[in-house]
Amino acid sequence: MTHTDRERTKIQNRMKRIRGQMEAVERKLGADDHDCADVLMQLAAVRGGINGLMAEVLEDHIRLHLLQDGHAPLTPDLGEDLIDLVRAYLK
Repeated sequence: MTHTDRERTKIQNRMKRIRGQMEAVERKLGADDHDCADVLMQLAAVRGGINGLMAEVLEDHIRLHLLQDGHAPLTPDLGEDLIDLVRAYLK
């Protein structure tokens, strides 16, 4: 399994977890006696999962494309700074 295949599997597993969380929200909202606090907590978990997924995809893009494809202005240190900035923004 190549590095890219491992990353793809990791991302697919994240998406499956997010999908499961969204299905839980749908089930809770479909119940007549759903607890709004539970739904909001589940939605917060979904949002966190999506933000984590977005950060991972952006990080992979920076590492695999911007730092390795000969983009002269982007040094490895600047790339790491950009990754840290993206992570902080998505928290």
